[in-house]
Amino acid sequence: MISEIKSSPLEAAHVVLGAKLVPFAGWNMPVQYTSIIDEHTAVRTACGIFDISHMGQFIASGPTAAAWLNGLLTNDIAKLGIGEGQYTLMLNEAGGVIDDLIAYRTGETEFFLVVNASMIDEDFAWMDARKNANVTLRNESAQWAGMAIQGPTAVEVFAKVFPDETLPPRNGIMTTAAGAVVCRTGYTGEDGFEFFSPAAEGIAWWDKFLAAGAKPCGLGARDSLRLEMGYPLNGNDLSPERTPVEAGLGFFCALEKGDFIGRETLARQKTDGPAVKLTALRYLDKGPPPRAHYPVVSADGTVLGELASGVLSPSLMTGIGMAYLPAEFSKIGTPLQIEVRGRLFSAEVVKKPFYKPAPSA
Repeated sequence: MISEIKSSPLEAAHVVLGAKLVPFAGWNMPVQYTSIIDEHTAVRTACGIFDISHMGQFIASGPTAAAWLNGLLTNDIAKLGIGEGQYTLMLNEAGGVIDDLIAYRTGETEFFLVVNASMIDEDFAWMDARKNANVTLRNESAQWAGMAIQGPTAVEVFAKVFPDETLPPRNGIMTTAAGAVVCRTGYTGEDGFEFFSPAAEGIAWWDKFLAAGAKPCGLGARDSLRLEMGYPLNGNDLSPERTPVEAGLGFFCALEKGDFIGRETLARQKTDGPAVKLTALRYLDKGPPPRAHYPVVSADGTVLGELASGVLSPSLMTGIGMAYLPAEFSKIGTPLQIEVRGRLFSAEVVKKPFYKPAPSA
């Protein structure tokens, strides 16, 4: 049975702007307004704004909330001061990724969690089934509108909308005088922030950011921007069958903090080395855009795996992608081929990120 497609609280604003809306993770979301290249370039050179209202927001609180989260998530919650956040992952018993998320400490015993849109119900059920009497978990996803304001001029845009307030430091979180939540994080590699307001106020805030100089951007540009940085997409590059170590995210797994779900597998892979690795590939010559599920082939014609993600990079003007490959084929400089509709295109293994943004001022 197909679930009803949900509408963002900002959908009316997208319609006015002429956005092309498509189903994504159970939501009707804008994929582009003008063109993906135009919107991608705006984020790399100035400032873009994305609707992220489809993302989920959980509030975890209680005297043992920190210890409880540390048993569910890979990173070390204990390292967070009030007003700080961290990237982390939630794993199944075998070490596979259920979801990747951002956890922010908003009080001594309270945490604000931002989870992926397609995983809201599954994440909440998994966490709720494992909480104790001293922990309260609330799913507030339907109450919030969300926006990501990203790019070299994002700080200037914020200052125009909030002339009397200051952005938190990188990975920080704050609540504005107007009651909106601002997180200094993003998914593009550029400076910027994510902004959450009560759903009914979303369009008013969206319009204020547009008036301050942010260009509306859709999911197409969001995907090309994150892939240029080598950032994984849950459901493509991350899955319950793959571990964070295999995905190259071992840095976000604090094995030293003590036990957490999935730790045993990660510890073994860190000691022995993973058999497969999420590997960055780049075309050597011009070719059609690489896409997820296209085969990756060795120099002798052996199919080694398939692309988890792929795109024609607007910044580099060449095809890039990521694939889980046997570890011996993941070394930088290894020549490979990507099969596109029966034709083979030369590629090689490269270091992530594919693109390095200019340092922010």
